[in-house]
Amino acid sequence: MKLTKEQFTSMTQEMSKNIGLELNEQQLQKIYIYKEMLLEWNEKINLTAITDDEEIVAKHIIDSLQIVRHIKENQKVIDVGTGAGLPGIIIAIYFEGKIKITLFDALNKRIVFLNEVINKLNLVNVEAVHGRAEDSSRDEKYRETYDIVVSRAVARLNILMELTAQFTNINGHCIYMKADRAYEELQESNNAQKQLGLKYINGDNYTINLRDELHTRTILTFKKQETTKKQYPRQYSKIKKAPL
Repeated sequence: MKLTKEQFTSMTQEMSKNIGLELNEQQLQKIYIYKEMLLEWNEKINLTAITDDEEIVAKHIIDSLQIVRHIKENQKVIDVGTGAGLPGIIIAIYFEGKIKITLFDALNKRIVFLNEVINKLNLVNVEAVHGRAEDSSRDEKYRETYDIVVSRAVARLNILMELTAQFTNINGHCIYMKADRAYEELQESNNAQKQLGLKYINGDNYTINLRDELHTRTILTFKKQETTKKQYPRQYSKIKKAPL
C-alpha cells in the first residue's frame, strides 16, 4: 500500500511511540527520504523484497528501531551485512551523530547506495565500507575496535558469530537480530561462543503487529570476554562447511 508522506510519518511516529520511542520531525523527515531512496534504488539493484509502505514501516523501520535501546551514546558500532542499511541507517538517524557507526557489506552496489543516503541525509559519524567480514576483520583498523556489533538476518547464529565476533573489543557486545528459530540456533552456538570468547547475556523478544498479524522477533546479546583467537575467522567456505 502506498502512503502519502503525512500518512507514512504518522504511522512511523505512532508505532515508534508504541515501543517507547519518540521521534522528532527531523528524524521522521530523514526516515521518509530514506524510504523513498530505498524504493527508487530498489528498481535498479536488489535492496529489499518489501516495497509496501506499511510493511516498510513495520518490518524495516520499527524493527530496526527495536535495537537502539541496546546502544548508548558515544559508542562505536558496526552493522555487519547491513544490506540496504538496516538497521544501521535507522540507528544513525535515531542517534543524530551521537554514536560512530560503520555500515559494512560485501556488495559494492549497496555501498554506493548507502553513501548516497549518507550524503543526502547529511548523516555524521557514519561510514559505509565495502568488504568481506572474514577478510576485513583481520585488518587492525577493524579488528576488536568496536563497542557494539549488530547484524540483522544475515546467517545462522554459529556462522554469524565467527564472521562478526572479532570486530568487537573486550567487554563489547555482539547483538544479533533474529526472526525465526532464535533459541534453537542459540542452543547450537555453545561451541562457537566458547571458541570465540563470547558469553550469552539475554534474549529480548518482541512482536511486530501489522494489519492484526503478529510477527515474532528476538534480539540476542552476547558479551565479548576474551580476545578472539588468531585462527578466526576462517575462510567462508570452511565456516559454511564446518560451522563451530
